Amino acid sequence: MAQKRDYYEVLGVGRGASQDEIKRAFRRLARKHHPDVNPGDPQAEARFKEIAEAYEVLRDPDRRAQYDHYGQVGATGAVWDELGGFGDLFEAFFGRPRAGRRRGPARGADLRYDLEITLEEVASGVERTLLLERRGECDRCGGTGSASRSERVLCPTCGGAGQTQQVQSTPLGRLATVATCSRCGGEGMVVSDPCPACRGSGRRLQEAQITVKAPPGVEDGVSLRLEGKGEAGPRGAPAGDLYVVVHVQPHELFERRGRDVYCEAPIPFPVAALGGTVAVPTLHGEEQLRVPPGTQTGETFTLRGAGLPDVRTGELGNEYVTVRVVTPTRLTERQRKLLEEFARESGDEVEEGRSWFSRVRDALGREG
Repeated sequence: MAQKRDYYEVLGVGRGASQDEIKRAFRRLARKHHPDVNPGDPQAEARFKEIAEAYEVLRDPDRRAQYDHYGQVGATGAVWDELGGFGDLFEAFFGRPRAGRRRGPARGADLRYDLEITLEEVASGVERTLLLERRGECDRCGGTGSASRSERVLCPTCGGAGQTQQVQSTPLGRLATVATCSRCGGEGMVVSDPCPACRGSGRRLQEAQITVKAPPGVEDGVSLRLEGKGEAGPRGAPAGDLYVVVHVQPHELFERRGRDVYCEAPIPFPVAALGGTVAVPTLHGEEQLRVPPGTQTGETFTLRGAGLPDVRTGELGNEYVTVRVVTPTRLTERQRKLLEEFARESGDEVEEGRSWFSRVRDALGREG
């Protein structure tokens, strides 16, 4: 049985080396002798295991003391098991996954659709069928990317690793460069007979009809997520999502403020003076508004429950109606005489040809 080399000699440190010095020596040697940096070199693998064994003993003060005293310790291998062999140790020291770790096909891309709806549709909720173009599963190869729908094979370029590496000699030593395989895109697998319709991707551009429901009370700018309705993933990978962004169109009558809506309503002069009811619009149809006698322009009345529903609770907001008294511009002779009589009864003389401004000037002149 061959005698093992001195652990201090293996790491290239003296017997009085500190723990930090031992750790730095191990890292330096691990970078130099790791099998991924020396592909196909069995001596590098043996040397690396020797380095790992030495470090396992010398990093532990108790085991190091035992080794210093007796020249040997119990079974080793904890460092090797702890770091998961070559792959995890490569990642621990080089900051990237080992080339042998290939990744599967990425999920499909997410898509966005901008949906315009009216305020009336906000009040009741709406269901729409969207027509959009997206990359869906290829119908000729069933999404496999293979013309014969056969299983994929190991990539001949990277041997299934998903990555390729180049080793260069530099003044500081050998430098390994690892990159994603350009042929398989890092998947490690390729299609041996690519489908002519989708060129091996398993996807084709196609039209799709998708139904989306905007709930009652939905807010402007809200994004509705439809899981799995985005683009299909390559070669059977999961599909992406579709995000429908809601845009509420401006309304010619109503202004929205949360659950409440605001509007302005004209009312006839006689109704404003004498009181009565007028029909006003709401998002749910016409309602009768009770107007008390002597109502003035700018007064606001509340129609409870005539607003928009809360998207979570369904509770309805209110409608606030600001009235504007409409003064008649065309009068019949009888209407004019009645208004003149009304003015005299009210103490307001109606003088032909004299404006309100003229009477104000006369009043100011008398005071001067």
